[in-house]
Amino acid sequence: MATVPKEVAGRPVDTTYCGAPINNITRGLPKQVESLCPECGKVIAARMFEEGGKVYMEKTCPEHGYVKDLYWSDVELYLKAEKWEFGDGKGLMNPNTQATGNCPEDCGLCSQHTSHTALGNIDLTNRCNLCCPICFANANVTGKVYEPTKEEVLEMLRLYRAEEPVAGRMVQFSGGEPTIHPNFFEIIRASREFGFSHIQVASNGIKLADLEFAQRAAEAGLHTIYLQFDGLDDEIYRQTRGRPMMEIKARVIENARRTGMKIVFVPTIVGGVNDHEVGKILEYALENIDVLSGISYQPVSLVGRIDDKERERMRFTLPDLARCIEEQTGICKKSDWYPLSFVTPISKIISALRGAETVHISCHPHCSLGTYLFIEHETKRPVPITSFVDVEGMFMELEKIAAKTKASRFKRFAQMNAFYKIQKFFDKEKAPRGMDFTKFLQTLDGFFDKDAGRGEKDGTYTNKTLLVAGMHFMDNYNYELERVRRCVIHYATPAGRIIPFCAYNGGRVQRRAIEDKFSVPLAEYKKFVKAEE
Repeated sequence: MATVPKEVAGRPVDTTYCGAPINNITRGLPKQVESLCPECGKVIAARMFEEGGKVYMEKTCPEHGYVKDLYWSDVELYLKAEKWEFGDGKGLMNPNTQATGNCPEDCGLCSQHTSHTALGNIDLTNRCNLCCPICFANANVTGKVYEPTKEEVLEMLRLYRAEEPVAGRMVQFSGGEPTIHPNFFEIIRASREFGFSHIQVASNGIKLADLEFAQRAAEAGLHTIYLQFDGLDDEIYRQTRGRPMMEIKARVIENARRTGMKIVFVPTIVGGVNDHEVGKILEYALENIDVLSGISYQPVSLVGRIDDKERERMRFTLPDLARCIEEQTGICKKSDWYPLSFVTPISKIISALRGAETVHISCHPHCSLGTYLFIEHETKRPVPITSFVDVEGMFMELEKIAAKTKASRFKRFAQMNAFYKIQKFFDKEKAPRGMDFTKFLQTLDGFFDKDAGRGEKDGTYTNKTLLVAGMHFMDNYNYELERVRRCVIHYATPAGRIIPFCAYNGGRVQRRAIEDKFSVPLAEYKKFVKAEE
């Protein structure tokens, strides 16, 4: 185990469970961070600065020269986000690799990583029944098929469940198109048997538009369809997915309604292509609120060599998302948005009361922005949580209570005291009609205990909510190593390693090395399938 100094410049040095030093998040502007050259991928210094009310990153590679890119389009939101970060996690007690100081090259999760897995991804295949121009993985483009066997997938599930001190609890199957894996239903069933509390699939919906397939998936244990949803206009799908898709999306929604599954819309937003549809997507989700649990907007990651003007046209940042939703719907204001790291005091107090660690969303504050809409039971009116809760006051109080509860011998009394103290931040007069403070607390509980609000309890024990959030995965133009080391969305691999999302799909693109090692040529795969038939 590494030996680290106890203080640097008079400040205590935080360490991971394995003793690796944690470099605190650099706050304020201007500042210097570690980034990558978009051409060669070498680690280079980058400068973050404000210009014209926006935040930019600029960097110079000794070999490939200068590049400047828009990072966040609103400096006020940028500074607000980093204000509401409640400290780092301590990583894993049993990391897959030891840190070598060569981040992000030796990845997987190493002893320097500060976050455990909040959502574990497993790519079931890179084959797909679409050929999308904006996709990370496509066998038709690479000429290779990456498709782990059922046994390999089970080993990857074990990797997540073996994490200490917090075993992986949420798993998402992705691809390619994961529903076309020959053992799809068996893998879903095995995930439930392994003890995952939440199982979802990232899908274009083509297979799930078939009711029989959807029923079999639900019976196997699938909870949520993470549904690719780029807008309500088929012309958009022709640009982003190569074909009309709205009829398929509508059938998936109806099938989820009939089988009891939930849906999260996942729109990839490209500037100048579908940013005008952001509000319509939210309104359509509210129309189908009985089956919708959230929207995860994903500003496009600009992979490959793109000239400055084209990149400027396509770049869509998280503040752009907040602005578009306000302008196009009026439902949420800029002030309603917070980073997902904002919710960590809730998980801290749950850990303190249980006497055991639980999932902490300890990602970097600039990875995401989101808000919760509480749906009024009778009118279906969406009410942002910030309209009836002083969220900043409440979460600061929860942070203090969590620290005191951890040291308390009287956990039940501490729980009652916590509820009493945060009630003052709840305004019943402004809350959705029919929701009192008790139901509000039950709803918060449902965020972390998925069984609390599922099935017959949905909208009864808890209040119906819609998470509206954006997660901006990095590309080589806006890459920041501070964010990679705090990532909470990971990929398990057949190599026995767990890799952060933005190291797997961006930067050095660890996906390539994994697929190179565990793939077969496309022509060989087709021969094998034909022989099996």
